[in-house]
Amino acid sequence: MIQFRNVSKTYSNGTVALRNVNLDVDKGEFVFIVGSSGAGKSTFLKLIMCEERPESGEIVVNGHKLSEVRKGDVPYLRRTMGIVFQDFRLIHTMNVYDNVAFAMHVVGASNRMIRKRVPYILGVVGLQDKMKCRPAELSGGEQQRVGLARALVNNPKMIIADEPTGNVDPELSFEIVDLLSEINRRGTTILMVTHEHNLVRHFNRRVIEIHDGSIVADTAAMQEEVMA
Repeated sequence: MIQFRNVSKTYSNGTVALRNVNLDVDKGEFVFIVGSSGAGKSTFLKLIMCEERPESGEIVVNGHKLSEVRKGDVPYLRRTMGIVFQDFRLIHTMNVYDNVAFAMHVVGASNRMIRKRVPYILGVVGLQDKMKCRPAELSGGEQQRVGLARALVNNPKMIIADEPTGNVDPELSFEIVDLLSEINRRGTTILMVTHEHNLVRHFNRRVIEIHDGSIVADTAAMQEEVMA
């Protein structure tokens, strides 16, 4: 599903973000991306989403060579992804239902499909009774679940979660990753950047560690979890 071959990225100010990165992420995997601030984690995600382009190397996402994806086609590529942000990025003048429905309007879904799909997805994340609430009326954990519902509603092949637990209480962090794990069990590939090592230890998943732009560790889930 994702392939990096000898990928390097240097910004115009001279900052080397990634150095000769090689990796494969298969369909249906759940992968934690860890590393200190400035290690290159965000650049890694931006390259996958075509927000940035590498100086060298090749990236393939969902069968598409990103070097061949034209700027005008980038939005269509991103429709195969669901993005979950640390800062929620909800529209505060809209209620929960409309925040999620907006993601479907953007891709041209019919009103009939929206009326069917949005309540279902809000049920998946446990917010069916909050549909008419505004974001300001929700807790941080509930707002992040709205963000997760928005990422899920167009049935993406992959979810990219950039520090999704960074602005929620520690006890709610496990709840968010539990939801992502359930989504993963349904077949969706998950890439999650985090600095919370307690989550990484608790949830037995593949872990890729980036340091100074290079992959310094790539640890598979323990075999007993894979076989469960």
